[in-house]
Amino acid sequence: MSSREAYQLAKDQDLDLIKIAPTAKPPVCKIADYGKYRYEQARREKEAKKKQHVTEVKEIRLSPNIDENDLNTKANQAKKFIEKGDKVKVTLRFRGREMAHMGTTKQILDSFMEKVVDVAAVEKPAKLEGRSMIMVIGKKA
Repeated sequence: MSSREAYQLAKDQDLDLIKIAPTAKPPVCKIADYGKYRYEQARREKEAKKKQHVTEVKEIRLSPNIDENDLNTKANQAKKFIEKGDKVKVTLRFRGREMAHMGTTKQILDSFMEKVVDVAAVEKPAKLEGRSMIMVIGKKA
């Protein structure tokens, strides 16, 4: 029917003419209470938002002279993050004279990866960026 007829029909029923798909040919409309329609739409969007999970990137910082027990603690924390569905950015930071021993410290990231290998996989391998070595790990596929 024409939009004028539809509008008149809606007016007779004390309701609103809501354009569902205004760009379609012919436009798709619905006769309903606009306030109620907006409320239902907002509720649907809110419900959809609840069900989605946004992946965050958590960061774990290590230093070149980290002890074995501290490394275990950091690895357990990384496991918790990964099991929750987040990605983990492992950063090995160098300060002062630690910069001279960068070559030997890659084994720290390797031992960290060995501790979390049962739940995680490397998404971005270790790479030197400025004064830190960065590796990104995520959930195993």
